[in-house]
Amino acid sequence: MNSPFDLDCHAEYALWRAAKLANYPVSANELLVDVADPFALSPSELSALQQCCKRANMAIYRSGLLHEDKNIPRQVAAQLGLHRLDCNWLADEDGISPIAVAGQLGERGVFIPYTNRPIKWHTDGYYQPPERHIQSMVLHCVRPAASGGENALLDQDMIYIAMRDANPDWVRALMAPDAMSIPARQDDDGVARGEQNGPVFAIDATSGELHMRYTARTRSIAWKDDPLTRAALAFLEQLLASDSPAIFRLTLQAGMGLVCNNVLHDRAGFTDDLAAPRLLYRARYLDRITSNLSNKSASSAI
Repeated sequence: MNSPFDLDCHAEYALWRAAKLANYPVSANELLVDVADPFALSPSELSALQQCCKRANMAIYRSGLLHEDKNIPRQVAAQLGLHRLDCNWLADEDGISPIAVAGQLGERGVFIPYTNRPIKWHTDGYYQPPERHIQSMVLHCVRPAASGGENALLDQDMIYIAMRDANPDWVRALMAPDAMSIPARQDDDGVARGEQNGPVFAIDATSGELHMRYTARTRSIAWKDDPLTRAALAFLEQLLASDSPAIFRLTLQAGMGLVCNNVLHDRAGFTDDLAAPRLLYRARYLDRITSNLSNKSASSAI
């Protein structure tokens, strides 16, 4: 079957593009799904989350469970068909990362997600090898910050459409296998992670959907130095800095969570309440959220 993401498949792209734009949400409110019990989603709640993800590769659930429990994001993920948890080195032993200000102690404190500083646009795990591409993520809020901490979210499909419409050769440049390089990371024992070269846009071999890896960081990253790649990156940076209606902005409150197919996102800086500091749980998966998961199989996964 021809892919709409194949630059030579013009008719397939036109059909997919029309359907995507016709169904894309007009505001973040359309992504919001109220759930009575995140441990046991009703068929209508599960379907609503799946359909939001089909439309925009993301959804926001809102529940009344406000306590600290990592099983909340884990069980939401399981009901969405996500089981292959990425146990990265900064996660806890259970594979889930508590996203909070870590201070100066320990390994986490030197990485921006564990500070109160803003985080630039990125997809999660952009530095990982192809066999460990992060396909999806659940980000559950236990406590928001006293102020700040807003997220901006952008579906990678909408970036692809904007760029392909502007200049298909820019998409071609970002699909090159050497478009983006992440240098090796060293630690006291030597090379902790090898250099990772790869494309920005890729067609996922399992689902046939678009996968994107990107970071707006300027350190610890190298881009292919040719005119088309530079022009494509300039276009992307301009889009991410714009007030495009495709970009959704919101601040997760206690009991809320983002489920997504690793969409681009950023985070504003924030100020903590020292008595109740900001805490989110992040679970990253090698599986993708789909809309063809039966409620029966979802329930049996819990």
